[in-house]
Amino acid sequence: MPPTTSLFSSTAKSPATPAFSVAETRFSTSSKRYRESTHLIPTPPIDKNGRPQRYDPPYFWIPVAVGTPLLMLCLGIALEVGIELSEKNGGFQVPQRNVFSIVSTQFLLSFFPGLFVLPVGYLWRSLDWMLRWFQPYVVMSWGNATAEESVLLDYIALGPVKAMFRALKYNHRVIFWSSFLATSTYLYQSLAGSIFQIQTRSQISYNTAQSVRALGLDPDVAQLNAFAAAAGYVQAAVFNDLGDPPFVINGWSTAQFVFPTDTGLNGSMTVNTTAVQSNPNCSDPNATPQFTLVDTTSAVITTSSVDNCIANVTIDPTVSEQQYGVANVPNCGPARNETFQQVVFWFYQNLNNSTSPQLATVFCNPSMALYQVMASADLLSGQLTNVTPLNEYTTPNNVSGAPINSVPFNAVIFDPSTNPFVQARANGTHVGVPGAIFRSALQDGLDSVFSLPNGFLDKTSTIYRQHLAVTAKSIYFVNQNSTLKATESSLVIRLFIDPLPGHVLAFLLFGSGFLGVFLHLISRRQRRNLYITAPPGTIAGAVALTARSGFGELLFPYDDMPALEKKLEGLRFYLDKRTGAILAEDYEDTYEREVANGRDEAMISLLGRREVNLSSTQLAQEAAQEVAESDPKYGYGQHLSPSPLSSRPLSRTSSETGL
Repeated sequence: MPPTTSLFSSTAKSPATPAFSVAETRFSTSSKRYRESTHLIPTPPIDKNGRPQRYDPPYFWIPVAVGTPLLMLCLGIALEVGIELSEKNGGFQVPQRNVFSIVSTQFLLSFFPGLFVLPVGYLWRSLDWMLRWFQPYVVMSWGNATAEESVLLDYIALGPVKAMFRALKYNHRVIFWSSFLATSTYLYQSLAGSIFQIQTRSQISYNTAQSVRALGLDPDVAQLNAFAAAAGYVQAAVFNDLGDPPFVINGWSTAQFVFPTDTGLNGSMTVNTTAVQSNPNCSDPNATPQFTLVDTTSAVITTSSVDNCIANVTIDPTVSEQQYGVANVPNCGPARNETFQQVVFWFYQNLNNSTSPQLATVFCNPSMALYQVMASADLLSGQLTNVTPLNEYTTPNNVSGAPINSVPFNAVIFDPSTNPFVQARANGTHVGVPGAIFRSALQDGLDSVFSLPNGFLDKTSTIYRQHLAVTAKSIYFVNQNSTLKATESSLVIRLFIDPLPGHVLAFLLFGSGFLGVFLHLISRRQRRNLYITAPPGTIAGAVALTARSGFGELLFPYDDMPALEKKLEGLRFYLDKRTGAILAEDYEDTYEREVANGRDEAMISLLGRREVNLSSTQLAQEAAQEVAESDPKYGYGQHLSPSPLSSRPLSRTSSETGL
């Protein structure tokens, strides 16, 4: 086996081999200040699978690099379409009640839209991070890169904001726009959290409603249940400040109908139905009531209506200092049963046992009319909100015809009954209604009400009208199902997209997506000559790319950034196409300048200098040729023909190398 020869030994092991001194060893270097040995790096093996696979992070894969901006573009278009539909359709339908009771609606509207855009923003910032990470290597793959825009450039440490300004300095347009768009993604969550609004809007729908009552005289009217219940209601209304009951409003009583079962609706329903209008037709007497004391336990109140109908009411002044009641007025108008006659409400107060007590009387001649109406009712409370008469109701029935012929019950005076329960209801109603009027006067100040010209008239008209209407709701309608035309005007909760933040977010998404597609296609084209087999961010990866490059001999571990910039000034960096290593070349004659600045001559001589810049492939071929020349199988002292790649002397003297 032929003896081996060390490239770096001062003499060969074989005595027959000519001396091969260090002075004859040619270092592969492309700078006067350092030596590189990339020629000693074996050429990457090529097997059936080809060269070692280039490192291509998942973010640079086509589905991710191009799919992410396309997704952003689609989201921007979808958001614009959503804004248009929101304005056109009056928002979007949502549950009328929050189905998530543990959190508020405001939280849902601001949190979940932010989660929706979070993946898009994360993907885009990750893509920008990868572009900034690879940019120095991309620049070196082009060749002739300065230290400031290659080995000294760290876009990752700068962050996207500072990276924009540095990219402008070096004219790295892809990095500038990528960092600019990545910075804009921080607005996504704030904008997404403010684009949705919950508003209450009126929604009109045309439907049908089920009526459960129709005009007709209640067959159980003689039991007086409806009258007693109405009297009780007006008393409770005075004591508790209540309004009208459902399907009663301002003297109107409508047929009862069924409301929608959706409890989320809070608007109104308008139906075409029948109604009874009750009017008390109350008036003051035409003269001051007269009080006549018959004896110590009996007195007569005499009063006359505007129609000159005279009413006499007998009372016992010793029973109470404050008294009230209601009586029928006979012999006034058409001859009717006392249940349908007009009535007079009287009120008495004598605090000082005077012969001239305070008196007040109000005459009422109730009437009724049947109408076809449009009745509107609140869907939540069931209260009537408005009644609009359309025309008189002319269909024959036992209310407009016999037995009562549209003459209403006065609802406070009844025929005597042998049934004690019925008679008790009659007595309760007879006392309850005037009692409610008197109670209302007491609440406002009885003396002031007595002193006002129409004090008791106003209160009697209001309370008696309510009593007649509540009574009419029960006695002038009977159970009967029918279908009515209805219009629902519902207040519903609608989800709206706020146009201002919505348009801004849509513009950012669309613009980022549109530019992003071109940015990553351009970046992919710029990386076509970049061959790196390991992630460049690790220390091992950086060492693998620069261990044989030589320019590291110029640097010390304790160099700060200004020192690094000064030492690497004048070098141009590139990636070796054979090995992928980072190499450097002198761009200008810095050797002489460093000598003038007092560099250590011995160190410069030790590093050696190079006059011709050759590629690592050429240098590797020259080194192999030198070894072959000293190999015995080629003959002692014999040399191969000079390589056409070696156009300079094959050896240097010891004075040239400094060794």
